[in-house]
Amino acid sequence: MEPATNTCDCAIIGGGLAGLCLAIQLAENDVDVILFEKNEYPFHKVCGEYISTESRYFLERLGLPFHKLSLPVIHELGISSEKGFMLDHRMKSGGFGISRYTLDHLLSQIAQRKKVRIVQNCKVNLVHNRDKGTQHIETSQGSFYAEIVCGTYGKYTPSFVQKNQEYKMTGHTADKNFIGVKYHIRTDLASNRIELHNFHDGYCGISKVDQDWYCLCYLTTAENLNRNGKDIKAMERNVLYKNPWLKSYFSDSEFVQTQPLAISNIHFHKKQTNVGEMFLLGDAAGSITPLCGNGMSMGMRASSLLSPLLDSYFKGKIPLSKVSADYNYAWNAAFRKRITTGYYLQNLFGKKNTTHVALKVLAKFPGVMNKLVALTHGDEF
Repeated sequence: MEPATNTCDCAIIGGGLAGLCLAIQLAENDVDVILFEKNEYPFHKVCGEYISTESRYFLERLGLPFHKLSLPVIHELGISSEKGFMLDHRMKSGGFGISRYTLDHLLSQIAQRKKVRIVQNCKVNLVHNRDKGTQHIETSQGSFYAEIVCGTYGKYTPSFVQKNQEYKMTGHTADKNFIGVKYHIRTDLASNRIELHNFHDGYCGISKVDQDWYCLCYLTTAENLNRNGKDIKAMERNVLYKNPWLKSYFSDSEFVQTQPLAISNIHFHKKQTNVGEMFLLGDAAGSITPLCGNGMSMGMRASSLLSPLLDSYFKGKIPLSKVSADYNYAWNAAFRKRITTGYYLQNLFGKKNTTHVALKVLAKFPGVMNKLVALTHGDEF
Protein backbone atom coordinates (compact mmCIF):
# COMPACT_ATOMS: atom_id res chain seq x y z
CA MET A 1 0.00 0.00 0.00
CA GLU A 2 1.27 3.49 -0.88
CA PRO A 3 2.08 5.81 2.05
CA ALA A 4 -0.71 8.26 2.95
CA THR A 5 1.63 11.19 2.27
CA ASN A 6 1.55 10.24 -1.41
CA THR A 7 -2.21 10.58 -1.69
CA CYS A 8 -4.36 13.70 -1.81
CA ASP A 9 -7.69 15.09 -2.93
CA CYS A 10 -6.19 17.36 -5.60
CA ALA A 11 -2.78 17.36 -7.29
CA ILE A 12 -1.60 20.50 -9.08
CA ILE A 13 1.14 20.27 -11.71
CA GLY A 14 3.03 23.56 -11.79
CA GLY A 15 3.79 26.09 -9.08
CA GLY A 16 3.27 29.36 -10.92
CA LEU A 17 0.60 31.92 -10.08
CA ALA A 18 -2.39 29.88 -11.24
CA GLY A 19 -1.25 26.77 -9.41
CA LEU A 20 -0.31 28.51 -6.17
CA CYS A 21 -3.51 30.57 -6.06
CA LEU A 22 -5.66 27.52 -6.74
CA ALA A 23 -3.83 25.52 -4.07
CA ILE A 24 -4.31 28.24 -1.44
CA GLN A 25 -8.04 28.58 -2.14
CA LEU A 26 -8.64 24.82 -2.06
CA ALA A 27 -6.63 24.40 1.13
CA GLU A 28 -8.69 27.12 2.78
CA ASN A 29 -11.72 24.90 2.14
CA ASP A 30 -10.04 21.86 3.71
CA VAL A 31 -9.15 20.18 0.42
CA ASP A 32 -5.94 18.15 0.74
CA VAL A 33 -3.59 19.51 -1.96
CA ILE A 34 -0.19 18.48 -3.31
CA LEU A 35 1.53 20.91 -5.67
CA PHE A 36 4.44 19.83 -7.90
CA GLU A 37 7.04 22.41 -8.94
CA LYS A 38 10.01 21.48 -11.14
CA ASN A 39 12.17 24.30 -9.70
CA GLU A 40 12.89 25.51 -6.16
CA TYR A 41 11.51 28.76 -4.74
CA PRO A 42 12.50 31.52 -5.11
CA PHE A 43 13.44 31.66 -8.79
CA HIS A 44 13.14 34.04 -11.73
CA LYS A 45 10.79 33.63 -14.71
CA VAL A 46 10.55 35.30 -18.10
CA CYS A 47 7.62 37.58 -17.41
CA GLY A 48 6.66 41.24 -17.86
CA GLU A 49 5.92 41.55 -14.11
CA TYR A 50 3.13 44.12 -14.53
CA ILE A 51 -0.15 42.99 -12.92
CA SER A 52 -3.41 44.81 -13.60
CA THR A 53 -5.27 46.25 -10.61
CA GLU A 54 -8.09 43.73 -11.10
CA SER A 55 -6.02 41.15 -9.19
CA ARG A 56 -4.97 43.24 -6.20
CA TYR A 57 -7.98 42.59 -3.94
CA PHE A 58 -7.81 38.88 -4.77
CA LEU A 59 -4.14 38.70 -3.77
CA GLU A 60 -4.87 40.61 -0.57
CA ARG A 61 -7.57 38.06 0.31
CA LEU A 62 -5.05 35.26 -0.19
CA GLY A 63 -2.74 36.96 2.29
CA LEU A 64 -0.18 38.84 0.18
CA PRO A 65 1.20 41.59 2.50
CA PHE A 66 0.89 44.62 0.20
CA HIS A 67 1.36 47.00 3.15
CA LYS A 68 4.88 45.64 3.72
CA LEU A 69 5.99 45.52 0.08
CA SER A 70 5.69 49.19 -1.02
CA LEU A 71 4.99 48.13 -4.60
CA PRO A 72 4.90 50.71 -7.40
CA VAL A 73 1.39 51.67 -8.53
CA ILE A 74 1.35 52.14 -12.31
CA HIS A 75 -1.11 54.42 -14.12
CA GLU A 76 0.99 56.03 -16.85
CA LEU A 77 1.53 54.26 -20.18
CA GLY A 78 4.01 55.16 -22.89
CA ILE A 79 4.23 53.40 -26.25
CA SER A 80 6.99 54.25 -28.73
CA SER A 81 7.45 53.46 -32.40
CA GLU A 82 10.75 52.42 -33.94
CA LYS A 83 10.93 55.93 -35.41
CA GLY A 84 10.95 57.40 -31.91
CA PHE A 85 7.39 58.74 -31.58
CA MET A 86 6.00 58.30 -28.03
CA LEU A 87 2.30 58.00 -27.25
CA ASP A 88 1.52 58.96 -23.64
CA HIS A 89 -1.68 57.78 -22.01
CA ARG A 90 -3.09 57.67 -18.49
CA MET A 91 -4.77 54.35 -17.75
CA LYS A 92 -8.00 54.40 -15.76
CA SER A 93 -7.35 51.23 -13.77
CA GLY A 94 -3.65 50.56 -14.28
CA GLY A 95 -1.72 48.05 -12.26
CA PHE A 96 1.27 47.41 -10.03
CA GLY A 97 4.73 45.92 -10.39
CA ILE A 98 6.27 42.97 -8.56
CA SER A 99 8.94 40.48 -9.61
CA ARG A 100 7.94 36.86 -10.04
CA TYR A 101 10.93 36.02 -7.85
CA THR A 102 9.19 37.79 -4.98
CA LEU A 103 5.54 37.08 -5.78
CA ASP A 104 5.78 33.33 -6.36
CA HIS A 105 7.97 32.90 -3.29
CA LEU A 106 5.53 34.79 -1.04
CA LEU A 107 2.57 32.80 -2.38
CA SER A 108 4.44 29.53 -1.87
CA GLN A 109 4.96 30.49 1.77
CA ILE A 110 1.26 31.32 2.16
CA ALA A 111 0.38 27.97 0.57
CA GLN A 112 2.62 26.07 2.97
CA ARG A 113 1.07 27.88 5.94
CA LYS A 114 -2.33 26.72 4.63
CA LYS A 115 -0.99 23.11 4.72
CA VAL A 116 -0.48 22.72 0.97
CA ARG A 117 2.19 20.08 0.40
CA ILE A 118 4.65 21.56 -2.10
CA VAL A 119 7.03 19.10 -3.75
CA GLN A 120 9.87 21.11 -5.26
CA ASN A 121 12.55 20.07 -7.76
CA CYS A 122 9.98 17.58 -9.00
CA LYS A 123 9.14 16.83 -12.62
CA VAL A 124 5.84 15.14 -13.47
CA ASN A 125 6.40 12.49 -16.14
CA LEU A 126 2.99 10.87 -16.55
CA VAL A 127 -0.62 11.10 -15.38
CA HIS A 128 -3.08 8.28 -15.97
CA ASN A 129 -6.19 6.77 -14.40
CA ARG A 130 -5.38 4.09 -11.85
CA ASP A 131 -9.00 3.11 -11.21
CA LYS A 132 -12.33 4.90 -10.90
CA GLY A 133 -11.89 8.10 -8.92
CA THR A 134 -8.10 7.91 -8.63
CA GLN A 135 -5.37 9.27 -10.90
CA HIS A 136 -1.78 8.09 -10.77
CA ILE A 137 0.92 10.78 -11.07
CA GLU A 138 4.41 9.49 -11.87
CA THR A 139 7.13 11.98 -10.95
CA SER A 140 10.89 12.22 -10.56
CA GLN A 141 10.27 11.82 -6.81
CA GLY A 142 8.00 8.79 -6.96
CA SER A 143 4.33 7.99 -7.44
CA PHE A 144 1.43 10.02 -6.11
CA TYR A 145 -2.33 9.51 -6.22
CA ALA A 146 -5.11 12.07 -6.42
CA GLU A 147 -8.83 12.21 -7.06
CA ILE A 148 -8.49 15.37 -9.17
CA VAL A 149 -5.49 16.63 -11.16
CA CYS A 150 -5.07 20.22 -12.38
CA GLY A 151 -2.51 21.32 -14.95
CA THR A 152 -0.89 24.71 -14.37
CA TYR A 153 2.34 23.82 -16.13
CA GLY A 154 2.62 26.99 -18.22
CA LYS A 155 3.18 27.58 -21.92
CA TYR A 156 4.87 24.28 -22.67
CA THR A 157 2.48 21.34 -22.88
CA PRO A 158 3.99 18.13 -21.45
CA SER A 159 4.33 15.19 -23.80
CA PHE A 160 1.93 13.05 -21.76
CA VAL A 161 -0.78 15.68 -22.34
CA GLN A 162 0.03 16.14 -26.03
CA LYS A 163 -0.35 12.39 -26.58
CA ASN A 164 -3.81 12.39 -25.00
CA GLN A 165 -6.49 11.86 -27.64
CA GLU A 166 -8.60 14.63 -26.11
CA TYR A 167 -5.85 17.25 -26.35
CA LYS A 168 -6.27 19.87 -29.03
CA MET A 169 -5.42 23.50 -29.70
CA THR A 170 -8.00 25.91 -30.99
CA GLY A 171 -7.95 29.43 -32.35
CA HIS A 172 -4.95 31.05 -33.96
CA THR A 173 -2.60 28.08 -34.16
CA ALA A 174 -0.72 29.31 -37.22
CA ASP A 175 0.91 32.26 -35.48
CA LYS A 176 4.63 32.88 -35.47
CA ASN A 177 7.15 31.25 -33.21
CA PHE A 178 8.22 33.82 -30.60
CA ILE A 179 11.00 34.11 -28.05
CA GLY A 180 10.92 36.03 -24.78
CA VAL A 181 13.93 37.69 -23.15
CA LYS A 182 14.05 39.33 -19.70
CA TYR A 183 16.48 41.39 -17.64
CA HIS A 184 16.24 43.25 -14.36
CA ILE A 185 17.80 46.68 -14.57
CA ARG A 186 18.25 49.88 -12.61
CA THR A 187 17.27 52.87 -14.70
CA ASP A 188 15.72 56.34 -14.77
CA LEU A 189 11.99 55.81 -15.30
CA ALA A 190 9.09 57.09 -13.21
CA SER A 191 7.89 54.35 -10.86
CA ASN A 192 4.24 54.96 -11.87
CA ARG A 193 4.94 54.44 -15.57
CA ILE A 194 5.10 51.42 -17.87
CA GLU A 195 6.58 51.80 -21.35
CA LEU A 196 6.21 49.62 -24.42
CA HIS A 197 8.84 50.13 -27.13
CA ASN A 198 8.41 48.72 -30.62
CA PHE A 199 11.10 47.42 -32.93
CA HIS A 200 11.09 45.22 -36.04
CA ASP A 201 8.97 42.14 -35.30
CA GLY A 202 8.84 42.78 -31.58
CA TYR A 203 8.25 45.02 -28.60
CA CYS A 204 9.84 45.57 -25.19
CA GLY A 205 8.14 46.46 -21.91
CA ILE A 206 9.84 48.33 -19.07
CA SER A 207 8.34 49.02 -15.64
CA LYS A 208 9.35 49.14 -11.98
CA VAL A 209 8.98 46.14 -9.71
CA ASP A 210 9.98 45.59 -6.06
CA GLN A 211 13.42 46.43 -4.61
CA ASP A 212 15.04 49.04 -6.85
CA TRP A 213 14.66 46.90 -9.93
CA TYR A 214 12.91 47.51 -13.22
CA CYS A 215 11.76 44.65 -15.41
CA LEU A 216 12.91 44.89 -19.03
CA CYS A 217 11.24 42.12 -21.00
CA TYR A 218 10.83 41.80 -24.74
CA LEU A 219 9.15 39.52 -27.22
CA THR A 220 10.30 38.95 -30.77
CA THR A 221 10.24 36.32 -33.47
CA ALA A 222 12.62 33.40 -33.63
CA GLU A 223 13.48 34.62 -37.15
CA ASN A 224 14.95 37.81 -35.68
CA LEU A 225 17.26 35.77 -33.49
CA ASN A 226 18.21 33.39 -36.31
CA ARG A 227 19.08 36.29 -38.61
CA ASN A 228 21.58 37.43 -35.98
CA GLY A 229 23.36 34.12 -35.62
CA LYS A 230 21.24 33.11 -32.61
CA ASP A 231 23.17 35.74 -30.62
CA ILE A 232 20.85 37.69 -28.29
CA LYS A 233 23.32 40.54 -27.77
CA ALA A 234 23.89 40.92 -31.50
CA MET A 235 20.14 40.95 -32.11
CA GLU A 236 19.71 43.67 -29.50
CA ARG A 237 22.39 45.84 -31.12
CA ASN A 238 21.20 45.25 -34.69
CA VAL A 239 17.42 45.29 -34.15
CA LEU A 240 16.29 46.73 -30.82
CA TYR A 241 18.74 49.64 -30.90
CA LYS A 242 16.99 51.03 -33.99
CA ASN A 243 14.37 52.33 -31.57
CA PRO A 244 16.17 55.31 -29.95
CA TRP A 245 14.34 54.81 -26.65
CA LEU A 246 15.54 51.22 -26.40
CA LYS A 247 19.08 52.13 -27.40
CA SER A 248 19.11 54.62 -24.53
CA TYR A 249 17.78 52.10 -21.99
CA PHE A 250 20.24 49.41 -23.04
CA SER A 251 23.16 51.84 -23.10
CA ASP A 252 22.47 53.89 -19.97
CA SER A 253 20.92 51.40 -17.52
CA GLU A 254 22.66 49.21 -14.96
CA PHE A 255 21.90 45.54 -15.62
CA VAL A 256 21.39 43.51 -12.46
CA GLN A 257 22.07 40.29 -14.36
CA THR A 258 24.60 40.33 -17.19
CA GLN A 259 22.90 37.41 -18.92
CA PRO A 260 19.17 37.42 -19.61
CA LEU A 261 16.58 34.78 -19.02
CA ALA A 262 15.16 33.55 -22.31
CA ILE A 263 12.42 31.20 -23.48
CA SER A 264 11.53 30.06 -26.99
CA ASN A 265 8.74 28.36 -28.92
CA ILE A 266 6.04 30.69 -27.58
CA HIS A 267 2.63 30.72 -29.26
CA PHE A 268 -0.50 32.65 -28.35
CA HIS A 269 -3.89 30.97 -28.59
CA LYS A 270 -6.61 29.27 -26.59
CA LYS A 271 -5.96 25.61 -25.88
CA GLN A 272 -8.63 24.01 -23.72
CA THR A 273 -9.90 23.96 -20.15
CA ASN A 274 -9.53 20.25 -19.56
CA VAL A 275 -7.91 17.15 -21.02
CA GLY A 276 -9.86 14.13 -19.92
CA GLU A 277 -10.24 14.58 -16.17
CA MET A 278 -7.34 17.05 -15.87
CA PHE A 279 -8.42 20.69 -15.51
CA LEU A 280 -6.18 23.31 -17.11
CA LEU A 281 -5.64 26.94 -16.12
CA GLY A 282 -3.12 29.71 -16.61
CA ASP A 283 -1.02 29.51 -19.76
CA ALA A 284 -1.77 25.79 -19.94
CA ALA A 285 -5.33 26.72 -20.95
CA GLY A 286 -4.47 29.66 -23.20
CA SER A 287 -1.91 32.44 -23.61
CA ILE A 288 -2.52 36.13 -24.20
CA THR A 289 0.00 38.31 -26.01
CA PRO A 290 2.36 40.06 -23.55
CA LEU A 291 1.57 43.57 -24.83
CA CYS A 292 -1.79 43.23 -23.02
CA GLY A 293 0.07 42.72 -19.75
CA ASN A 294 -2.54 40.44 -18.22
CA GLY A 295 -1.41 36.84 -18.46
CA MET A 296 -0.77 36.77 -14.72
CA SER A 297 -4.18 38.21 -13.87
CA MET A 298 -5.82 35.70 -16.20
CA GLY A 299 -4.12 32.80 -14.42
CA MET A 300 -5.18 34.07 -11.02
CA ARG A 301 -8.74 34.78 -12.14
CA ALA A 302 -9.00 31.28 -13.64
CA SER A 303 -8.07 29.84 -10.25
CA SER A 304 -10.89 31.86 -8.69
CA LEU A 305 -13.31 30.40 -11.27
CA LEU A 306 -12.27 26.78 -10.78
CA SER A 307 -11.75 26.72 -7.02
CA PRO A 308 -15.40 27.10 -5.90
CA LEU A 309 -16.50 24.49 -8.45
CA LEU A 310 -13.98 21.97 -7.15
CA ASP A 311 -14.96 22.84 -3.58
CA SER A 312 -18.58 22.04 -4.42
CA TYR A 313 -17.50 18.77 -6.05
CA PHE A 314 -15.49 17.65 -3.03
CA LYS A 315 -18.44 18.47 -0.78
CA GLY A 316 -20.64 16.26 -2.93
CA LYS A 317 -22.85 19.08 -4.20
CA ILE A 318 -22.16 18.74 -7.95
CA PRO A 319 -20.81 15.99 -10.24
CA LEU A 320 -17.49 16.26 -12.05
CA SER A 321 -19.27 16.74 -15.38
CA LYS A 322 -20.83 19.96 -14.09
CA VAL A 323 -17.45 21.21 -12.84
CA SER A 324 -16.08 20.69 -16.35
CA ALA A 325 -19.01 22.33 -18.15
CA ASP A 326 -19.31 25.30 -15.79
CA TYR A 327 -15.57 25.96 -15.73
CA ASN A 328 -15.32 25.88 -19.52
CA TYR A 329 -18.25 28.31 -19.82
CA ALA A 330 -16.83 30.69 -17.19
CA TRP A 331 -13.33 30.56 -18.71
CA ASN A 332 -14.58 31.46 -22.18
CA ALA A 333 -16.80 34.24 -20.84
CA ALA A 334 -13.86 35.75 -18.95
CA PHE A 335 -11.00 35.31 -21.42
CA ARG A 336 -11.96 34.48 -25.00
CA LYS A 337 -12.47 38.12 -26.00
CA ARG A 338 -9.23 39.15 -24.28
CA ILE A 339 -7.15 36.58 -26.13
CA THR A 340 -8.72 37.47 -29.47
CA THR A 341 -8.24 41.20 -28.84
CA GLY A 342 -4.61 40.66 -27.91
CA TYR A 343 -3.98 38.62 -31.03
CA TYR A 344 -5.30 41.33 -33.33
CA LEU A 345 -3.68 44.19 -31.40
CA GLN A 346 -0.33 42.45 -31.75
CA ASN A 347 -0.62 42.80 -35.52
CA LEU A 348 -0.39 46.59 -35.07
CA PHE A 349 2.89 46.34 -33.19
CA GLY A 350 6.45 45.56 -34.25
CA LYS A 351 6.09 47.18 -37.68
CA LYS A 352 8.10 50.29 -38.44
CA ASN A 353 5.57 52.28 -40.47
CA THR A 354 2.25 50.70 -39.48
CA THR A 355 2.98 51.02 -35.76
CA HIS A 356 4.19 54.61 -36.16
CA VAL A 357 1.02 55.66 -37.97
CA ALA A 358 -1.27 53.75 -35.58
CA LEU A 359 0.32 55.39 -32.53
CA LYS A 360 0.05 58.88 -34.05
CA VAL A 361 -3.65 58.32 -34.75
CA LEU A 362 -4.35 56.84 -31.31
CA ALA A 363 -2.59 59.77 -29.64
CA LYS A 364 -5.33 62.04 -31.03
CA PHE A 365 -8.13 59.82 -29.71
CA PRO A 366 -7.60 59.05 -26.00
CA GLY A 367 -11.14 57.69 -25.78
CA VAL A 368 -10.25 54.95 -28.26
CA MET A 369 -7.11 54.18 -26.27
CA ASN A 370 -9.21 53.83 -23.12
CA LYS A 371 -11.42 51.29 -24.87
CA LEU A 372 -8.48 49.29 -26.18
CA VAL A 373 -6.87 49.15 -22.75
CA ALA A 374 -10.21 48.18 -21.19
CA LEU A 375 -10.54 45.25 -23.61
CA THR A 376 -7.32 43.78 -22.24
CA HIS A 377 -8.09 44.44 -18.55
CA GLY A 378 -10.83 42.88 -16.45
CA ASP A 379 -12.94 44.01 -13.52
CA GLU A 380 -11.84 43.43 -9.94
CA PHE A 381 -12.51 39.90 -8.70
